[in-house]
Amino acid sequence: MVSNQEPQSSPFFRASLVAYAVLIIYASLYPFSGWHFENLAAFGEQFRQWPRYRPLFDSIVNILGYIPFGSLIVFAMYPRFARWSAVLGACLIGITMSACMESTQFFLPTRVTSLLDLITNGIGTILGAIIGGVVAPSVFRSDALQRLRTHWLQQGSSRELVVLGLWPLAQLFPQAFLFGHGQILPIISLWCEEYLDISIDLSDILRNGIELSAENYLLSETIITACGCSGAILLWLSLFNRHAPKFVLSCLLLVSALAIKALSYALMFQPENAFLWLAPGAQGGIAIGILMLYGFSFTPNYVQRRLAMILLIISFFMVNLIPSNPYFLNTLQTLVQGKMLNFYGAAQFLSVVWPLMAIWYLINPKRLSTDQHTQQTN
Repeated sequence: MVSNQEPQSSPFFRASLVAYAVLIIYASLYPFSGWHFENLAAFGEQFRQWPRYRPLFDSIVNILGYIPFGSLIVFAMYPRFARWSAVLGACLIGITMSACMESTQFFLPTRVTSLLDLITNGIGTILGAIIGGVVAPSVFRSDALQRLRTHWLQQGSSRELVVLGLWPLAQLFPQAFLFGHGQILPIISLWCEEYLDISIDLSDILRNGIELSAENYLLSETIITACGCSGAILLWLSLFNRHAPKFVLSCLLLVSALAIKALSYALMFQPENAFLWLAPGAQGGIAIGILMLYGFSFTPNYVQRRLAMILLIISFFMVNLIPSNPYFLNTLQTLVQGKMLNFYGAAQFLSVVWPLMAIWYLINPKRLSTDQHTQQTN
């Protein structure tokens, strides 16, 4: 049955579009260093030059990477714009975005400006826009989706849904601790060394010279994994009402995160290393996290949010205080690097900022549960 109600624009898709655009910019311009503005006359010649060797995998990744971008633009514009007007606008915006990224890469010594990249990105954008134009009316007019949003989700959960949707993608970066996101102090230390010409380790300063044993590393990894896992999933659970199948949805989120982690290791460090991250500490952390979730899943939503904030803050502070396990670092250095290394910077960015975004939205809630809304309206 098709609803007679006029479809409304979705803040969820607009927020998703902004998040995806930021990831594209970061992936295209990483590492943001070594800018040079000489030899501008060679820009046109280099841009038109067809690469002598281009792996098919890279072209496929370019196409696949821009397909969601094209679709999200359509979803963000529809129904304020007519369907095919949104498709046309998505094509123009996506191709313009790609052209800007390729042009800017000319000023980065570690990136290569390529007409082929512009073409493949444009193909991905056009395909995504067409897919979005085909499915957008069904998505926005679907009674089933409207009922699910009404009966399952709390009102105003679009921002948190976007943040939670990024959590599995944050597993792409090979961080030292499973679910140990937000490791920002080592990055700040590197910035200080580069720009201030001083050798400093902020994590070591905060530890006050305390050395960790193998048992301490194991315990720390277990705590970080348990807090990161249970904190993210508690935030996920707090978005749903009592009618939602919370157990199934929690399992889906956790399994997707672990699957993406295994896939990223397989692509970056060869398939035989797909489960290298599943160390004893990570295994114990997952088990403890599941036990914590079983107990906390029966608490009210506002309690789940507070618990999620506490657990994510604990994980954030510990991952910045505890140094990376030397065994883990040595193992990564011996691995044969595979594909997807161009996305290393974007994956690191997402891994660092994800807990900060989650904590920010937990501190600043702007939504009202369906039950509370019903009570107030009555």
